[in-house]
Amino acid sequence: MPGSPLREGLERILGAHMGALIVLGDGPEVLEICSGGFHIDTEMTPQRLSELAKMDGAMVLDREAKRIVWVNVHLIPDPSAFTIETGTRHRTAERVARCVGVPVVAVSEETGRITLYERDARRQLQSTDALVGRANHLLQTLDRFRARFDEVNGGLGASEVEDVVTLRDVATVLQRAEMVARVADAIADVLDELGEHGRLLRLQLNELTSGVFEDRRLVAADYVGPGKGDTVEHALARLAAIPADDLLSLEHVICAFRPDWPVPIDLDAPLVPRGYRLLRRMPEMSRAEVERLVAHFGDLHRLLRAPAGELAEAAAIGEDQARLVKGRLARVADPRALDRFG
Repeated sequence: MPGSPLREGLERILGAHMGALIVLGDGPEVLEICSGGFHIDTEMTPQRLSELAKMDGAMVLDREAKRIVWVNVHLIPDPSAFTIETGTRHRTAERVARCVGVPVVAVSEETGRITLYERDARRQLQSTDALVGRANHLLQTLDRFRARFDEVNGGLGASEVEDVVTLRDVATVLQRAEMVARVADAIADVLDELGEHGRLLRLQLNELTSGVFEDRRLVAADYVGPGKGDTVEHALARLAAIPADDLLSLEHVICAFRPDWPVPIDLDAPLVPRGYRLLRRMPEMSRAEVERLVAHFGDLHRLLRAPAGELAEAAAIGEDQARLVKGRLARVADPRALDRFG
């Protein structure tokens, strides 16, 4: 809404220390609860909205907030409709939203706040400056979380080629990826409210989250439980459902990601990757070819030891492509492990 003519008009109303009641929708269901007023049907501009707010009654706009259709109307919603509000204007706004199902905006003259009602939802809108400040603060938090994710994710990659991956390594990467995802979701909510004012901030968000969600999915694919009924989507959904406080515990992460894991949980238990993460770095390999290789070899270390001919046969690719993939795998692997996997 910030950056839109409607939001500019609302902020003009606040700046003039006035109140307003605005219905976003002019269908027959709205007109049935309207009494009196004037039908003007004129283009909505911030100036007109703020000037017409000087009248006592409510304003009715079309759903796109492009035209002011009625002004100075008296709204008569069902008085028995539930509301938690106490002020007359806000009680009316909430009841109209519940009864008619259209968005209603109430601007409080006393508190200087804008509240949006839509059906059973109620949302208090912050000023543009406050939203930008919150977005910047969250972006700083996201930057720290992304740095920590990159650190543990890189450590997992090194452990994979050294064949020293533990349950702790995998759980830590998934934990950090989930933290990044949750902060990113919070920022996205703020940016949705900022509208056009959040374009540059959205670019920062996209940059800070680039690659994280794909890596999270590939880690899940490499280490998800062996049961046929469990999938990457199931595992990620369980991770997303972990309460915020429990996300700080690796044991809770493991219980969500690998509910089949025996208890008590040994965080230093060894794990072997299937190889999805490493193979997806190979631009020469299609998804289908990666799936065939993983299905054939079963784990990363068998794959790294395999000769080019076996790669070609397993993935149904040509010898030249197989040798190219084999060479790239060797370069991606830690140099200290090349003698083992060359």
